[in-house]
Amino acid sequence: MTDKTSTARIPLTVLGAGAMGAALVRAWLAAGHPVTVWNRTPARAEALAADGATVAASAAGAVAASRLVIACLLDDASVGEALDGADLTGRDLVNLTTGTPAEGRARATWAKARGARFLDGGVMAVPPMIGDAGSGAYVLYSGSAELFEEHRETLAVPAGTRYVGEDAGFAALHDVALLSAMSGMFAGITHAFALIGPEDIAPKDFAPLLVSWLGAMTGSAHLTADQLESGDYGKDVVSNLAMQVAGNATLLRTAEEQRVSAELLTPYMALMERWLAEGHGDEDTTGMVELLDLRRGPAKA
Repeated sequence: MTDKTSTARIPLTVLGAGAMGAALVRAWLAAGHPVTVWNRTPARAEALAADGATVAASAAGAVAASRLVIACLLDDASVGEALDGADLTGRDLVNLTTGTPAEGRARATWAKARGARFLDGGVMAVPPMIGDAGSGAYVLYSGSAELFEEHRETLAVPAGTRYVGEDAGFAALHDVALLSAMSGMFAGITHAFALIGPEDIAPKDFAPLLVSWLGAMTGSAHLTADQLESGDYGKDVVSNLAMQVAGNATLLRTAEEQRVSAELLTPYMALMERWLAEGHGDEDTTGMVELLDLRRGPAKA
């Protein structure tokens, strides 16, 4: 991440100098890339001048400075507003602004109509991880394969790269799917700490057990994927749905005894009970994916 050869020093523009945008700018500057930066609040962009960035007075001016343009703004609407009036002809637009799959696809169409190639991205990192080769940070990319291949080395400077397909919505879809799984995990962590809260159990002593247990359980995602692809939800089942639903009663009674709300658990438990009622007690919980598919229609009686 410190190669400063002529082939690596591709000039680029970054629109957005918030926490993530600033981290990206500093990583590219550290690797020897000339960077032009613009931000709606000029002071944030000016702060990067000390690191060697060139500050543009307008978004249009920033776009004109480089063929490769990185957008890292508040939301999709901000991207449209910032680039309104900018000449995108011949530009390579990489959008690292958090958005939905539909927004990524619409922005790709929008960019193509303005003469630009387009990549959408999902940053799987927090700002302190950017520019740190050992942090595990990476960015999911989807859209123009040609753009990605041409700029792969430059895009890999601040974080690792993972190309997930030509469909411009796939980066956001992968991003949100991963974040959704994380949210569920955080819900479980919150409930677990609430359970031990009233007792003489030090959270710092409990945390290593929690981390180890969750780490061991995450491997089940491979089995879930295998079951989904085969369509056999009973394949290699270890703890079937009927057993898990029965076990839920203990979780709920314990929450009641500890005077802890079970509201983080009950929505998932309700889905388990619905799938059990449809006759899937001998299977794994994998089939519950079908219950979440709104195209499936109402649950069977």
